[in-house]
Amino acid sequence: MTRVITYGSFDLFHEGHYKLLERAKALGDYLIVGVTTEQYDESRGKLNVVDSIIDRIENVKKTGFADKIIVEDHIGQKVEDIHKYSVDIFTIGSDWTGEFDYLNDFCKVIYLDRTKEISSTLLRTQKYPIIKLGIVGTGRIASRFVPEAKFVSGIEAISAFNPNEESAKRFADRFGVQGYWKSFDNFLEPLDAVYIASLHQTHFEYAKAALSMGKHVLCEKPMALSKAQVLELFAIAKENDCLLMEAIKTAYCPGFNQLLGVARSGIIGNIVDVEACFTRIADPDTRESRDPNFGGGFLEFGNHTMLPIFKLLGTQYKDVSFNSIKNENGIDLYTKASFTFEKGMALSKTGVAVKSEGQLIIAGTKGYILAESPWWLTKSFEVRFENAYKKEQYTAKFLGDGLRYELSEFVSLIHNGERKSYKFTEEESIAMAGVVEKFMETRT
Repeated sequence: MTRVITYGSFDLFHEGHYKLLERAKALGDYLIVGVTTEQYDESRGKLNVVDSIIDRIENVKKTGFADKIIVEDHIGQKVEDIHKYSVDIFTIGSDWTGEFDYLNDFCKVIYLDRTKEISSTLLRTQKYPIIKLGIVGTGRIASRFVPEAKFVSGIEAISAFNPNEESAKRFADRFGVQGYWKSFDNFLEPLDAVYIASLHQTHFEYAKAALSMGKHVLCEKPMALSKAQVLELFAIAKENDCLLMEAIKTAYCPGFNQLLGVARSGIIGNIVDVEACFTRIADPDTRESRDPNFGGGFLEFGNHTMLPIFKLLGTQYKDVSFNSIKNENGIDLYTKASFTFEKGMALSKTGVAVKSEGQLIIAGTKGYILAESPWWLTKSFEVRFENAYKKEQYTAKFLGDGLRYELSEFVSLIHNGERKSYKFTEEESIAMAGVVEKFMETRT
C-alpha cells in the first residue's frame, strides 16, 4: 500500500483545493490530510484565515478523498507524521516548490501544480471587500504600522492625516498614500476604518468623529484619558454599528495569549499577584520626556502593564495608588501603580528615564510564571515551582513589530460582523481609562 500525505489550511474551500486533493489521492492508495490550526497559521504569519478549523475539516471530509484527517499544530510535525504513519509520498502545491525538499530524506516529495486563476485570497476578496484604512498621526508608531499592514489580507492603508502639513506630506511620500492636513471630514469620507496613532490627548476627539461618521476605529493606547470618554466612545460605536478596539499589540499576540492560557489552567494554582514592568530611557527631546501634561512613564506604558493585571485578576480592583519620581516639570520619570483586589494584588512599573528589568511575574499558590524582558513581545516564558529543578518552558513566534496581530484581529472582526474582541474587551478598556483618570488627578 502506498501512503500519501498532504497539508493545508483549506480555508474558503474551492475548486483548487478539490483538485489538489484529487491528484494527491491518485498518487497512492491511502491519503492522509493534515489541516492546520488557526494558532499554527498565526505562528507562521498567516493572519487571514476565515473559516474555523471545524468547517475546514468538514470540507475536506466531504470530498471523499481523505482516508484519514489529522490536525497540524506545530513546527516539525511533518517529519513526525511521516514516521508515525509510514508515509511513502509527501505532496503539496507547487507554490511551495523547494520548501520541503528536506523531506526527501524520509519519503518521496512531489509538488503538484496549482489550479490557475483561483485562490483563497481571491475568494476572500470577493467575499469580503477590501477595507480602506486611513491613518491618523504620522509619527513613530504609524511609520511601523504601514509596513506591518502589508502582512494582513483584506485591508489597504490608502491615506494619512496630520494637521501638520509638512509631516503629512512627508509620510504620504514615504509610504505612497494620500496625505491630508486640512479637513478631517474629507479625510474620513472615503474610508471604512481608521487607525489612530496621534498624540494621547487627541485620541478621544478623533475617535469620536470617526465613529460618528460610521467608521470602524482601531485606537492606540490610551484610548482616552477618562472613563466617561471611553464609555461615550463605546456608546457611539454601538449606535453606529462600528467596531471600536484599543490597540495594545501584546493583547493580540500568540505568545501572550498562550501565557494567559497556561496561567489560567491552574498549573500555578490560584493567582494572587501580578507584577509587570515596562521602562526605557527615552530621548530627552521626545514628547514623553518633555510634555508636562501628557508625557511620562505611566501614560506611555501604563496600559501595557495593566493588561496582564486585568486579564488575570479581573477589572474589579478595590484600590489603586501611585508613587512617582518626577522631574522639575512634573513629568513622572518612574511610576509604581499598586493595585489591591479581593483575593490578590498587583504592581505596575513604568518609566521613561529609569531602567528596570522588563519582566512579567505571575505568582500563584503552586508556582509562578516568569516572562523575561521584553515580556510585552512574548516569545517565551517559564513555569517554575517550589522544586527548583522542575520547570516548564514555552516558546512562541513573534513576527515583525507585532502590529500585524492587532490589525488581523481588527479585520477579522469587521469581516465577520462582530463588534467585540475577547482578546481585549470593552470592560478592560473602560477599567484602564478609569485608572488613567485617577493617575491624571494625581498630576493636578
